[in-house]
Amino acid sequence: MTTNVLILCTHNSARSVLSEGMLNHLARQQGQDVRAFSAGSAPSGRLNPFALEALTNAGVNVAEYRSKSWDEFTTPDAPPLSIVITVCDSAAAEQCPVFFGGQGQPVKVHWGYPDPSNAEGGDEGKRRAFELTRQAIGYRMLQLLQLPLSSMSRAELLAALNTIGAS
Repeated sequence: MTTNVLILCTHNSARSVLSEGMLNHLARQQGQDVRAFSAGSAPSGRLNPFALEALTNAGVNVAEYRSKSWDEFTTPDAPPLSIVITVCDSAAAEQCPVFFGGQGQPVKVHWGYPDPSNAEGGDEGKRRAFELTRQAIGYRMLQLLQLPLSSMSRAELLAALNTIGAS
């Protein structure tokens, strides 16, 4: 059975897209039945070009990616969700969306990342910030893929995901 993971941020243009791309890419590399999706509570309607560049440079095919609303995941025909991860930066007083919808009873965790869109240093500074964010996200996604997802209880999964988020 596929483990469906929804990654949320407010605008679905950078961090959530980096997360979706890295989790799908790594799961495919490892032959794991994990599928990531990303969405936003107030989607911008466009993907950050630096996010797309960082993913493309890491070998991720971004052709099908788009900025979308989390409403797509609250319909009866939406995939049943196992995990919902928010990736906004509460440390920067960013308002994190709270997702109440979705098929199934997903485990919900917060893995915050500073917004690389706010990096200083012009385009090169942003490029560097996006690449570092992509690497940090990739590391956590690798840890997620190490978990025995199909045999964990909700409580075990929540504890393991919170441990990863604290690392």
